[in-house]
Amino acid sequence: MQRHHCFEAGSVVCDLRSTDKFDALRELIHRAPIFSRWSVPADVEAAVVAREHQQSTGFGHGIAVAHGRVNGLARVLMALGISRGGIPYDSPDGEPVRLLAVIASPPNLSLDYLQALSTLVRCLREPEDRAALIHGTTAREVEERIRTAFLAELDRFEEPLRRGSAG
Repeated sequence: MQRHHCFEAGSVVCDLRSTDKFDALRELIHRAPIFSRWSVPADVEAAVVAREHQQSTGFGHGIAVAHGRVNGLARVLMALGISRGGIPYDSPDGEPVRLLAVIASPPNLSLDYLQALSTLVRCLREPEDRAALIHGTTAREVEERIRTAFLAELDRFEEPLRRGSAG
């Protein structure tokens, strides 16, 4: 996974207004500039919404990580939307989603997609980290916070691999 692609500018929407999960997915995909910069938002929307219809991607603890495979993408794209009021999402714990992530990936980059997903979930496991993102005041502040956390988690994951290949 290329580190400079992780939560770059235009990957956060701090004020999702939608109160339906499918509307919130569409809103995030069409409002986050990352998707229009590197893809066709309608293609991302179709893939992510189709996947969400198969099974809810709500994790619980106010988190959902929706995802889809999009033909024509050159790399994994990630965005994070924040809903201060929460979105009913069919999560296992019944809690509304306040942190809605979307990961769009090319069909041929399964390893990058899995690495992005697992790293993001590890970034969001601590309640105080989730609260800091939810209470961020600007997209730039939230992008910086999630990017820093994401890269730190990526380093923690990759360090044992680097040590193993050095020996």
